[in-house]
Parts: sequence; structure tokens; C-alpha cells
Amino acid sequence: MDSRAAIQIGIQCSDQIVQGYLADLTDAELLVRAVPGINHIAWQLGHLIGSEHQMIDAVNPGSMPALPAGFAEKHSKETSSSDNPADFLTKAEYLRILAEQRQGTLAALAKQTDADFDKPAPESMRAYAPNVGNIFSLIGSHWLMHAGQWAVLRRKLGRAPLF
Repeated sequence: MDSRAAIQIGIQCSDQIVQGYLADLTDAELLVRAVPGINHIAWQLGHLIGSEHQMIDAVNPGSMPALPAGFAEKHSKETSSSDNPADFLTKAEYLRILAEQRQGTLAALAKQTDADFDKPAPESMRAYAPNVGNIFSLIGSHWLMHAGQWAVLRRKLGRAPLF
């Protein structure tokens, strides 16, 4: 197994958990906050999709599909406190955009060489991801970090544990 395959496995494992946690949630439940002050899943989905797009496009300019117009602004820190359903997308829309972005991520990953992974990450990302390999590895773990919060919300909503 090479480094690209190992990173892809990490992304696929996080996908399985993310898809499992989202499968039976409704659009309305995506706007429920597990505890006061925590970001709801709808905002987190936009944040995660936007972050993946930004990180991969930064290390492979032009490699990612375009996000819908206004997507990043709709999921900025300033919008995280909104509970208005009109400010967010449906679960189906988030999943569609995620699938498009993930296809771009995996295509960019497949083109990387081991030497590419050792290249420095963009300056703005080096504090948390010093090189390109770290950027690609961070994709799966970033999604998992947020999915851990979703497990708490699922219990609040009366759902049984999945994993």
C-alpha cells in the first residue's frame, strides 16, 4: 500500500461514519443544537465542505469543483448562530455538494507523488498542517472530529448508537 491509498482509506472510513450518522436525520434535525452554543449539523456540513474545498484547492489550484455561489459566506463564522432554516441547505443538497467535492479531493489525491506530500503547505495552513501530506490526511480526521459531535446530538434525539 502506498501513501495515497492509506490516506484514501482514512477518508473512506470517515465517510462511512459521516453517512451513517446523517442517514436518518431530517432537514429539521440538522438545525438542532446538541447543547446551547454548539454549531448545528447544517452549519457544520457547510463548514466541512467549504474547508475541504479550500484546503485541497490551495495545494492543487483549480482541482476542485466550484462551490455554489455564496456557499462559503452562508457558512461563515458569522452565520453559525443562525437557526433559520432558510439560511441553510437541505440534507440532500449538502450530500450532493459533498459528493462533488469529494470526487475532486480523491482525483487530486490520486495525482500526488510521495515528493508532493513533502512540499510545504500554504503558509496560512502550516500551523495545523505543515505539508501537503498533512492537508490530505486532515480531510478525513476533520470530518470525524465533527461527526463526534453529531453522535451526541443523535443521542439527544433518541437515536441508538451506531458505532
